[in-house]
Amino acid sequence: MKHSASVEKHYEVRGWYSSVQEILHDGGAPGETLIKVAVGVIIRNPFVGTYQSDLSALTQPSAAIGHALGERAVALLGGRPAESYGKGGIAGVGGEQEHVVACITTEFGNPLREQVGGGDAWISSASKVASAGTSIDIPLAHKDELYIRSHYDAITFAVPDGPRPDEILICVAAATGPRVHQRVGGKTVADLAAAQ
Repeated sequence: MKHSASVEKHYEVRGWYSSVQEILHDGGAPGETLIKVAVGVIIRNPFVGTYQSDLSALTQPSAAIGHALGERAVALLGGRPAESYGKGGIAGVGGEQEHVVACITTEFGNPLREQVGGGDAWISSASKVASAGTSIDIPLAHKDELYIRSHYDAITFAVPDGPRPDEILICVAAATGPRVHQRVGGKTVADLAAAQ
């Protein structure tokens, strides 16, 4: 993965993690398989145990994380285009929620969009402080139109031994389509295509 080395140049990386789900049905007849993926990286938190007003040491190089995680997510989709995406992270208990947010701002978001083939909608996110092994539900929404209800979804992601108190887990998710058997109406992908 060509962008991973750039992350490792700017941050102290402990590891890269991933999860893939292939969903054939959710009680109804099997249809087109929905692929949902989540990928994450654990980095050392340079601000653990201290309050700093300037978090630019996390924010400025975060484009590299957006590129690397986006690249890894797209690879796990196996050549299928991404229709939805999301982002998030967990700060270990020695850090702050704001340390996660500093890593997933616009500097991070635009490279993620580039890696998944563009994205006009803002990227849904979740962030929190928690102990190692805690899961996070990364929200998913259509990458080009937030109000396409069929793509409101999430994927649960966890790293069993992280983040440790002095670490941050940054993660993204992507999916190939809507929820399996979605049928509650609202604006559709066809509506989006017709408007373009």
